[in-house]
Amino acid sequence: MSVFSLVATVFGLCALFGYLNVRFLKFPLTIGLMVVAILFSLLSLGVSSVFPGFLEFEKDLVNSIDFRVLLMEGMLSFLLFAGALHTDFNSLRKQFAAILSFATLGVVVSTFLVATGMYYLLMAFGMQVDYLSCLLFGALISPTDPIAVLGILKQAKAPKKLEIKIVGESLFNDGVGVVVFLTLLQIAELGIGQVTAGEIAFLFAEEVGGGIILGIGLGYLAYEMMRRIDNYEVEVMITLAVVMVGYSVASYLHFSGPLAMVAAGLFLGHDRLRDRSMSDETEIYVDKFWEMIDVLCNAVLFVLMGLVIITLPNETIYWVIGLVSIPLALLARSAALFIPIELLRKRLEFVPNTNAMMTWGGLRGGISIALALSLPTSVPRELFLTITYVIVTFSIVVQGLTVGPFIKRVLKGEGV
Repeated sequence: MSVFSLVATVFGLCALFGYLNVRFLKFPLTIGLMVVAILFSLLSLGVSSVFPGFLEFEKDLVNSIDFRVLLMEGMLSFLLFAGALHTDFNSLRKQFAAILSFATLGVVVSTFLVATGMYYLLMAFGMQVDYLSCLLFGALISPTDPIAVLGILKQAKAPKKLEIKIVGESLFNDGVGVVVFLTLLQIAELGIGQVTAGEIAFLFAEEVGGGIILGIGLGYLAYEMMRRIDNYEVEVMITLAVVMVGYSVASYLHFSGPLAMVAAGLFLGHDRLRDRSMSDETEIYVDKFWEMIDVLCNAVLFVLMGLVIITLPNETIYWVIGLVSIPLALLARSAALFIPIELLRKRLEFVPNTNAMMTWGGLRGGISIALALSLPTSVPRELFLTITYVIVTFSIVVQGLTVGPFIKRVLKGEGV
């Protein structure tokens, strides 16, 4: 299948699945696309004995796409920049202490809690998996994804303080989660005795600090260029170049590309800098362009996430462990949020039951599946990939469809 045919097929399926969702299911777009894609995959499996070509076509399509490369080296940069560009910087700044704690301390604590729970859970199922492999799984499942829940939070009329915490945490913990995962991956490949604590600290500081500084630098450069002209076509191209060139530079320098894109997006999205660098016409075009990029990338991402199910191993025990792991992941997230909330409770104002709403509203997404696909052969990759898929599917479909009513009910009970 040629590249053009591959792209045409994927976008054709996105349009078809989107139509079916809007026409019949009426779910939020991203959730609906994934549900229809899963149903399509299950239908392919069901009719494979009668129409074998149907299943072969889908397998060829999925196998032709490297999901990890597509997301981690392509769409993630666009998604994070678009999300950061449309985030209220002033609201985020007021909640930055909480967001930073959730995105750093929360991710690290969650990684260890999930790893410990998974280690003993697998042992209970008669599987001996080393703790470092479980840590890799904990790191890949800990980051949350704001994409599917953003619209639902607005529909639920969630308090702004809660919404900005969930969105801000998700923007930053994607980058932090990737850095933690890559650090653990390096330890797994070289051996624990070959990597010192100083080297780990340097790698973490290089990835995180370098990514943020690069992102701010790119944002400032784009701001200065846009401030000196008034041409919306060129200014849109400048923002596009920031993402494409910036992510490539970050990868070359071994900085965190996701954090660079978040920093650049927040810089250019700042209200005061927008007013100085963009005319009203340019601002409209830039916003609409990135909103459309956001929609298209999400459509492709969630459709592919639904189709990936046909490539997973047909091992019943893996799926059972995946189902049992759902409460483990939720409990670990709740416990990881509890620590920074209690530490900051006297300094910052939290909406009642913030922990419960952030636990249920913190959805896992495509980044977890992409990281699971990048696990080395020394780790039980097929097992962890299946568990990850089960948790992500539950998170997006069940939590995604119920988080709105859940938040409304909690806030009503608290009289908020």
